[in-house]
Formats: sequence, structure tokens, C-alpha cells
Amino acid sequence: MLDIRINGVRIAASPSIFQPTILDLDNAETTVRTSNGVLNRDRVAVKRQIQVEWPPIPMPKISALLKQMSGVTFQLYYPDPMAGTYVTKSMYVGDRTAPMAFEKNGVVWWEGLKCTLTET
Repeated sequence: MLDIRINGVRIAASPSIFQPTILDLDNAETTVRTSNGVLNRDRVAVKRQIQVEWPPIPMPKISALLKQMSGVTFQLYYPDPMAGTYVTKSMYVGDRTAPMAFEKNGVVWWEGLKCTLTET
């Protein structure tokens, strides 16, 4: 299991998919192509965006996960492929989807919680 933490606390359930993307952010005003097709690029930052998905999880764990990501921003500790080590980055979470799967022994299980974490 990966050591993934939000605000220093290990996440409530291990994800089935943890897919970092390395994003280049360019200045929209100064990054242009010339008439002969040459790109004059003004990269202003390199950020991370992470797609995360979980297998079916019971109500108490999904609730704990969603609460861990409920802040406007939070500190995410995770293994970063570009850094080649664990890093901590300030992130925010986008839309969080989780279709209800089933109820078993009085416990609701949620299928496939998905979210996107984006570096601030």
C-alpha cells in the first residue's frame, strides 16, 4: 500500500488507481506561434494533477476520505514520479463522484469513488 497522506494523516482507504500527470502551465499572453510555425513558449510553472479512484468501499471509509479532502486546499504527501521520491504538495480536489453500489448487512458500500487532485 502506498503511503499517501492528507494533512499528515494516512488516507482512510487505499486507492485502486493513482495516476499523476505532470502539467506545464504556459503564459497565455506571451506563448505564441509565429507565422512560420515556430513556438515561442513562456512556461510559467510545472504542476501536478492526480486522478484517484477507489474500489468499492463502505460508508464510514468513503465519509472519512471525503472529509480528509474537504478543505479548500490541503497538503498531499505522495510518491512523485518526476521527483523520484515522496513529496508534499498543496492540492485541491475537483468533483467527487461515487455511484451507490449496494447495501450489505446494513452497511452501504459505494462503488468507484473518483476524484481529481490538482496542485495549487
